Amino acid sequence: MARGVPKAGFRNTKKRQMMGSVPRVSKPVLPEVPEIFETDEEIREKLETRFAVIKMMSEACTLGQIKALVISGAPGLGKSFTVMQALEEYDPEEKKTVVKKGFTRATGLYKTLYQYRHKGNVVVLDDIDSAFQDPDSLNLLKAACDTTGKRRLSWGAEIRITDDDGSYLPNSFEFEGAIIIITNYDFDAAIEQATKLAGHFEALMSRSHYIETALRSQRDYLVRIRMVVEAGMLSDLDFTKQEEAEILDFIDRNSSKLRELTLRAVVKLAGLYKANPKSWEKIAAVTMFRRGC
Repeated sequence: MARGVPKAGFRNTKKRQMMGSVPRVSKPVLPEVPEIFETDEEIREKLETRFAVIKMMSEACTLGQIKALVISGAPGLGKSFTVMQALEEYDPEEKKTVVKKGFTRATGLYKTLYQYRHKGNVVVLDDIDSAFQDPDSLNLLKAACDTTGKRRLSWGAEIRITDDDGSYLPNSFEFEGAIIIITNYDFDAAIEQATKLAGHFEALMSRSHYIETALRSQRDYLVRIRMVVEAGMLSDLDFTKQEEAEILDFIDRNSSKLRELTLRAVVKLAGLYKANPKSWEKIAAVTMFRRGC
C-alpha cells in the first residue's frame, strides 16, 4: 500500500464518527461484556414477555391510556407485526390510525400529525430514519410525545404547509392523539456513546414509554424465528408441521451462512419450498447464502 494512503473504508468511517452516526441494534455498539448463558427456554420466556408487553402497550395507545411509545429492536423479527395486530383490532377500517414508512420531511410529519391530531387517533412511524437525522422532525416528535397536559406543535418556518385539498394548515395546533415509533436504532447505545443526537433521544425516552426487544445474539434471533413459525406464521400457506420443521432445521443448520436471520428469510424459504419441494435447499444456498459460503 502506498505511503500516506488510508486503508479502504477509513475515510468513510472517520466521517461517520465525526457526524455521530446513530447505532442500530442489529450491530454490536457497546463494549463487550461477559456473555450470560441463557437456555433456549429462558430466551423464549424473555422474548414472550417483551412482545406481550409491546402488544399490551400498543393497545394502551389505541385506548388513549398512554400518549407515546418507542419500540426499538433488530429488523425483520416482528416488531411492526405485533403493533399492526393491535391496530387492526382497534381500527379495522383504518379511519383513526395511520402507518407511515420510509422517508418523510418535517413538513410531511407536521401534516400527518395535524391530520390525526384528535383523541382516539394513532400515528405509527415505522422505520423512518430520516426523522432522526433532522432536528426539525425531532423537535416535532418531542412535542407530540410530551407528557404535559396540552401538546402544542408549532411550525414557524416561512414555508406554509398545505393540506390535501390545498388549504393552508395552521402554524400551531394541539395534538391529542397517540404516537408509536418503531425503529432499528438503539437509543440507549446512542446516549451511551454521546452521539450528536443523544440529547434528542434522551428527550424522546423521557417523554415516551421505551421498549427494547432484547434481540441481540444469533440464538435470540433463532429462538424468535422458531416462536413465530410455531405460532402459525406459515399456516395460511398450507404448510404441515413436518414441512415447517424442515425449514426451521435448515435455518438452524445454516444460520451462519444466511445473509439475514429474519422472518423475511422464512417467507423466502417457504416460497422456494412450495415452488421446488425437491431442490429448495440447493436453490436457497445459491440465492440466500452470503458470498463465499
